[in-house]
Amino acid sequence: MALIALAWAGNTLKPGDPAPDFALKDADGTVHRLKDYSGKIIALYFYPKDDTPGCTTEACNLRDNYQSLLDAGIVVLGVSYDDSVSHKKFREKYNLPFPLLSDTDKKAAEAYGAKGMLTGFLVAQRKTFLIDGDGKILHIFENVDTGSHARQILDIVKKLKG
Repeated sequence: MALIALAWAGNTLKPGDPAPDFALKDADGTVHRLKDYSGKIIALYFYPKDDTPGCTTEACNLRDNYQSLLDAGIVVLGVSYDDSVSHKKFREKYNLPFPLLSDTDKKAAEAYGAKGMLTGFLVAQRKTFLIDGDGKILHIFENVDTGSHARQILDIVKKLKG
């Protein structure tokens, strides 16, 4: 059976645009806001569902390359519609070192143009936004390779730093 993700019409952001602010709770109930990461590069990655094959591959790839991402000055934040209980189980099962944020009201995904549908269910569309320390979008990954996403991110950051 083919799985098809369809993007919803929504905000169309592009590099250079200000990143929409967000206030999202992680698995432990801590609220994360864009301004909390002022001065840092953020890889804000939206993904459809905790503990599903593609999402697990992506999260584990980011986990396995986490130190390289940190060394490059990149903060990783994952976002899906799952609640904090689901995020906590997913984080613990795969020993994920970065925050997973709950967008249960779907407002962040809408603001970022990452609302989607997968086999009839509303999900966050798989998309990653690189955001600079001033809150501007540096790059948008529309076609994420779940098995090598950390390399995609590192390559773009290296290129942008020139």
